[in-house]
Amino acid sequence: MGIPELEIYSMIGAEGFARLVAAFYRQVPQDDLLGPIYPAFDLPGAEQRLRDFLIGRFGGPQTYIEQRGHPRLRARHSPFPINQTIRDRWMRLMDNALGEASLPSKAEEVLRKFFNEMSTFMINQSEARIS
Repeated sequence: MGIPELEIYSMIGAEGFARLVAAFYRQVPQDDLLGPIYPAFDLPGAEQRLRDFLIGRFGGPQTYIEQRGHPRLRARHSPFPINQTIRDRWMRLMDNALGEASLPSKAEEVLRKFFNEMSTFMINQSEARIS
């Protein structure tokens, strides 16, 4: 059995989440599928929001909720067309980031499971609707 999700922050700290999220966003601008979805001017903001969300979600300070309220992830992402292909690319970049961040294997296991489930939950378009 893995470690409880709320213990991840005490295991990797804000620094671990910062490494992970920075590694993810370093890949986005040059990605042919995800790059166009993320406005270049807002990459630092997107990075901060994801970092703050993950820190709060996994047992750290609740900065994200204090600043932005309930995450409402599907509603906040509804303007962006997310199909299986986009989801799979997002996961590939996050897999790369998890490898680069060199987190403890138990933390990585919990985060990978969360990202797999959440990225699937975020799908809001069928493949045929995006071209």
